[in-house]
Amino acid sequence: MASNFFSVIIPVYNRPVELEELLNCLTQQDYPNFEVVIIEDGSKIDSKEVVDTFKNKLAISYFVKENGGQGFARNYAFERAKGDFFIILDSDALVEPTYLSEVYKGINENQLDLFGGPDKEHKSFTPIQKAISYSMTSFFTTGGIRGKIKNIGGKFHPRSFNMGISRKVWEKTGGFKITRMGEDIEFSIRCIEQGFKSGLLANAFIYHKRRTSFIQFYDQLHFFGRARINISRFFPKELKWVHFIPMAYFIFFWNTVIWNIIEIKLGIILSSVLLVYWIILFIDALLKSKSLLIAFLGLIASNIQLLAYGKGFLEEGLKKITNKDL
Repeated sequence: MASNFFSVIIPVYNRPVELEELLNCLTQQDYPNFEVVIIEDGSKIDSKEVVDTFKNKLAISYFVKENGGQGFARNYAFERAKGDFFIILDSDALVEPTYLSEVYKGINENQLDLFGGPDKEHKSFTPIQKAISYSMTSFFTTGGIRGKIKNIGGKFHPRSFNMGISRKVWEKTGGFKITRMGEDIEFSIRCIEQGFKSGLLANAFIYHKRRTSFIQFYDQLHFFGRARINISRFFPKELKWVHFIPMAYFIFFWNTVIWNIIEIKLGIILSSVLLVYWIILFIDALLKSKSLLIAFLGLIASNIQLLAYGKGFLEEGLKKITNKDL
């Protein structure tokens, strides 16, 4: 196996506390051959003091630029990174000491140029964070299609919270073409179309904190729904039937509410369908979390995920149909 040198790239926007936690994780890696590149993307609360405390513990570089979004912040880091492979992590992530060694093992065994790993909940997460983690990974929401081992060597589209590329990918593609609205999926599709091999590294997982409140989670998922339509502007064939499920749920949910007001008999029938689905979600969340509180919050988070994504998807879809693009 080659002795790969990794550049761990972390864009940061107003998150010095979370960055410190991630950097602490990186000091514990059992794979030593890496550097860390921090890009401060126009933050009002910078991370310089945090980074300074790690200069004797990590090979770390710190750059400050005007805010341009996470996609272009990563490009800025690619231009300055020294590694054979670039590993992109969100600043609100935690990793196990074996994370980089699992990446090293996976990319060499499978000869990957483009790769990513799944996310899990951490024991330190708040109940809401655990509920959000459940909704984003459950088989019974839109999260269940991610994290499959069969994606090794297939057409797995890594997400930028836990993503890696080889240097030659960067040199050939030029990196991210858009900075928001599904920039990571657009980039992954473009890399695959240019012949690079992608795959999921199931054991190179992270603990992803995501959002800390349901309001923040709603805003994020609403944006994700819009982003899926935006990706279809670049790659129309990548809009699959499964992407319409949250929109269908959004329409069904609000039709149920309306019919309970204007025609109670039909409303009861529709409500029964919703109730069966909610019971399935609750039981699944309870079995996974072994906590009534997390199961209840997981039910709420799952509804927020589907409704917010569905609303964003529908809104942006109507913009696309009427040619009112961004």
